[in-house]
Amino acid sequence: MGQSVRPLAIVTGASSGIGYELAKLCAKKGFDLVIAADEPQIENAADNLRSHGGRVTAVQADLATLEGVRALCAAARNTGQPVEALLANAGRGLGQGFLDQDLDKALRVVATNITGTIALVHEIGRDMRTRNRGRILLTGSIAGFMPGSFQAVYNGTKAFIDSFSIALRNELKETDITVSCLMPGPTETEFFRRAELLDTKVGQQEKDDPAMVAEIGFEAMMRGEADVVSGWKNKIQSALANVTPASVLAEQHRKMAEPGSGKR
Repeated sequence: MGQSVRPLAIVTGASSGIGYELAKLCAKKGFDLVIAADEPQIENAADNLRSHGGRVTAVQADLATLEGVRALCAAARNTGQPVEALLANAGRGLGQGFLDQDLDKALRVVATNITGTIALVHEIGRDMRTRNRGRILLTGSIAGFMPGSFQAVYNGTKAFIDSFSIALRNELKETDITVSCLMPGPTETEFFRRAELLDTKVGQQEKDDPAMVAEIGFEAMMRGEADVVSGWKNKIQSALANVTPASVLAEQHRKMAEPGSGKR
């Protein structure tokens, strides 16, 4: 058989939630896939995604580490296809007050959301620049617009991603590489359970559908848009955040994310 003529996309955090839905959209739109997550469920996701046609390579790797990022990049190179789209969605959250958090867990949030993300973008982005072709989608968050009381580290990492994406886009503005940032609000995924936020108001409130959020981000990437906030409520919230004092935003976030707030 000849080599596939389908473009190749890398999707991280693709075992469930927004990442899985992004990978599904890529498959349906004609991409071959290299998908990654740090859990064995990534193999089940790959099996399901193959039903949409095309090749799917699953990589179980810890993208909080440079070793994990290198393993993912090696798997992409082994396909023999250039990466046409990088959807860097892998992320990790953590609730509780900062001084009550386990430091190793807090640092893992930083390593996953920031260190691993920029290492992956650096590696794949350089290859794209050499070819002067490619699309990058980063999953930021509206959380990056506000000081996150009881999610201080997580919100700080998302503020970094939101900012980093716009800066990188500007640096590449004279190329044919686009950088887009998807900024979701609370979405119905495993995030809140894993972040130990189920007893909070934000953990118990109604959330957005990950398939809807992914579609908004995917379409923004394909159009080459700079950034997109998913959902009209989140658009309003992000707009208000730009004109609200940081101290007020921190107090509002406290009411949503303080442990036990879901019981009040």
